[in-house]
Amino acid sequence: MDDRSELILLSAGGTGGHMFPAQALASDLLSRGYLVVLATDQRGKKFENQFKGVDVHVLSAGTIGGGVLGRIKGAGALAVGIAQGYKLVRRMKPRVVVGFGGYPSYPAVFVAQKMEIPTVIHEQNAILGRANAMLAPKADRIAVSYADVYGLQEADAVRTVVTGNPVRGDIAALYTRPYASMRPDGPLNILVVGGSLGAAVFSHVVPKALSSLHSAYRARLRVMQQCRPENVDTTRAVYAEAGIEATISPFFENMAELLGWSHLVISRSGASSVAEITAAGRPAIFVPYPHHADHQQKINADHVSDSGGAWTMTEEGFTPEALMARIETFLQNPQSLFRAAESARDCGRPDAARRLGNLVTALASGWDKQEQKNFDLTQGREDF
Repeated sequence: MDDRSELILLSAGGTGGHMFPAQALASDLLSRGYLVVLATDQRGKKFENQFKGVDVHVLSAGTIGGGVLGRIKGAGALAVGIAQGYKLVRRMKPRVVVGFGGYPSYPAVFVAQKMEIPTVIHEQNAILGRANAMLAPKADRIAVSYADVYGLQEADAVRTVVTGNPVRGDIAALYTRPYASMRPDGPLNILVVGGSLGAAVFSHVVPKALSSLHSAYRARLRVMQQCRPENVDTTRAVYAEAGIEATISPFFENMAELLGWSHLVISRSGASSVAEITAAGRPAIFVPYPHHADHQQKINADHVSDSGGAWTMTEEGFTPEALMARIETFLQNPQSLFRAAESARDCGRPDAARRLGNLVTALASGWDKQEQKNFDLTQGREDF
């Protein structure tokens, strides 16, 4: 298909939490025969190899920082991005523009709304982000990952669709694979990931906690841990001294394979991490990043923990002693991990990319122009 009327423009912030859902939707739309282009910032350009068959365009964008100077600088960068967005949208003439949040997603979606091109915004977290909150009132559809989203205005609820958070296809495929239950004396496979840049606290707490276990327990551990480059050698040395089999790396390419291998994941609770772990049906210990003003990661984590699929530990309470006690309990009672795995799977939405693709297709095809609807099979709307 080489018809510009069938082109979909995706617009996303440059972090993994925005880019991975965009990549999952891009794959779905490409499989339907659409042309797909992506607008992002310079950070997002680094993900270009994940977007096979998609042209990537860099737009200027900046966060609206604190203080007068920060606000002026951010507003200036955003103005430049909007000017660039006008040029891109006029040239591409997309059928629909889909925004995935983050300030770099704002220019293209804002321009599309001004030009009366249908727009969809997707919110990965349980709290509406700032860019999405600014765009929501004029968005044709608002796709959300959770049925209850904080910050969403009541007037916008009628245009809101619960799709879930799209995950990469190889991870979504894990949903149908049964959890490999542990034997009473068998290995416990632990995957430790800290988001796209790792989490320094994991390098300090996890090795110390695991090395404090009884030697018989340490012999059963198999660890794959992501950590910052400056912490690799120290972390590896602690595991080696404790006699724990461990692989340490700043980045893992084969996340689907590692999730399939794991019995337990220790992770931050960014939206994409939670979506991937639950789609894979893996129990997790979530340690939310504590410095977001709206505590979005805590809310993401609690959604799964409250369903029995994870355990939430605040960073303050994430001590070697507390983690050691929890791991010891899992080693003694592996059935608790098995039950949690099934509860985590119940929270997963492996078909989120298809659901979001259905929503985009309905708008692109002109099938869904009425806002006042309670239910629409073309969208997969569930709760509104």
